[in-house]
Amino acid sequence: MSGPGAPREFALDPRFARRSFERASAHYDDFAVLPSEVRALLLARLDLTALKPRVILDAGAGTGHACKALKKRYPRARVIAVDFALGMLRAAAAQRAWLRPFDRVCASACALPFADQSVDLILSNFLVHWCDPGALFREFRRVLAPRGLLSFTSLGPDSLRELREAWSRVDAASRVHRFIDMHDLGDELVRSGFAAPVLDVESYTLQFENLPALLADLRGAGASNATMSRPKGLTGKNKISALAAAYETYRLDGRLPATFEVIFAQAWTPVAGAQQAPAPAGISYSDLRAKLPGRKRE
Repeated sequence: MSGPGAPREFALDPRFARRSFERASAHYDDFAVLPSEVRALLLARLDLTALKPRVILDAGAGTGHACKALKKRYPRARVIAVDFALGMLRAAAAQRAWLRPFDRVCASACALPFADQSVDLILSNFLVHWCDPGALFREFRRVLAPRGLLSFTSLGPDSLRELREAWSRVDAASRVHRFIDMHDLGDELVRSGFAAPVLDVESYTLQFENLPALLADLRGAGASNATMSRPKGLTGKNKISALAAAYETYRLDGRLPATFEVIFAQAWTPVAGAQQAPAPAGISYSDLRAKLPGRKRE
């Protein structure tokens, strides 16, 4: 979450985040094991819809693998990769094919350069937790046509809990991002004017030989600490040693675990003729979910 309205513990520095992803773009695919696995599941969930989109946005497209898959799935659709890091879009060019091209646009997902109701499907993998979800969802709602689909993933609050807890034993500085709860994301979707949001959670545990390997993996995937209140200087060797010692208490079967809570979500824009203003604050995703038949998972 970024921007002046974000709570302090969630607020991110978008310029620092952009630089992190620019630096990571050349070798991103070597480190993005979890985003790659989650992306495949996110794409597979499109099998549950009968949507025939004409225009598709991949918001936070990274190195373009989802765009390649979307163009294969919907060969007649115009697929557009949107990312705020130019280096990522340059790397995404490798995924384009002569018979299955896709466009690339360098822009913030919270300020899309597209007309109102001009998009039928927005897919977004691991972008939402880098943004102010309210601003992001309102912009997605603006560009989506009636009966358009938003399908995304985001990290939940249990993500990197071992690293966060280990750092808390070293100092009180802002060292690890805070991630937004699934129910809060659902409420924000409703407030932004989306209909029938469905969210569920999967937990993943990656294992590393040591702390340097974990930190290198995060940096390699562009996931550097971009909190607004992060320490701006270099972290000294003594603190890194203390962090490594604190993290060692989590070692299991010879490996250090890193937990990632992944939220999967889908929501629709209302059909033509039934469009409405964003729901009032008193109506929440949780309230609506209780009224929906057949929703067994939160």
